[in-house]
Amino acid sequence: MQEYKREFIKFLESAGVLRFGDFTAKSGRKIPYFINAGDIKTGAQMKKLGEFYAKAYTERLGNRKNVLFGPAYKGIPIAVSVAVALEEHGIDVPYFFNRKEAKDHGEGGVFVGYTPKDGENIVITEDVITAGTAIRESMDILSPLKGSKVVAAFVMVDRKEKGRGELSAIDEVEKQYGFPVYSIVDVYDIIEYLELEGGNEQNVRRIRDYLEVYGASGKES
Repeated sequence: MQEYKREFIKFLESAGVLRFGDFTAKSGRKIPYFINAGDIKTGAQMKKLGEFYAKAYTERLGNRKNVLFGPAYKGIPIAVSVAVALEEHGIDVPYFFNRKEAKDHGEGGVFVGYTPKDGENIVITEDVITAGTAIRESMDILSPLKGSKVVAAFVMVDRKEKGRGELSAIDEVEKQYGFPVYSIVDVYDIIEYLELEGGNEQNVRRIRDYLEVYGASGKES
């Protein structure tokens, strides 16, 4: 396992972002582990999270300046932390996010922050991809922005699950919208981490059993 992946999973676990038990995902699936960016509660944790995303961003997109979109609510602090971390790499990018309900007074509208201009590219920052539900919702939210386009999405964890059909959720999203979805780690990295740490046999078994049902075929890394 690459060291930065081990460090990232350890960070998620120590911050309470990665938990094991019985949970329900946004897709409605009953899952044996949960990734919740809302459990990041301190400035130090948020700074570290942004640094991991920024590393993934620069590895995949270089120093290109794209507009970051953080979908409400959990994607908002992620977008902010990534923008700050990228600035420390000399890449000063704008960001924006959406309101859950459009504002009918003041400046009005559904978006807060930077307004993407014609020809500008957007990068979505999310916490996790399970069935692709959250990214599809983001695309619906962004649909009024006709002059700009989404060129990539970044998530903490790819759960390597089927989407609506037999393809993985990432493959479905990429095929439907034509942009790549990048993850810092995936579920098989988490399994490897748990096996290396030891004492996690039950969690490993439950995750593998879950993937027997919902895992996308041929997706183990």
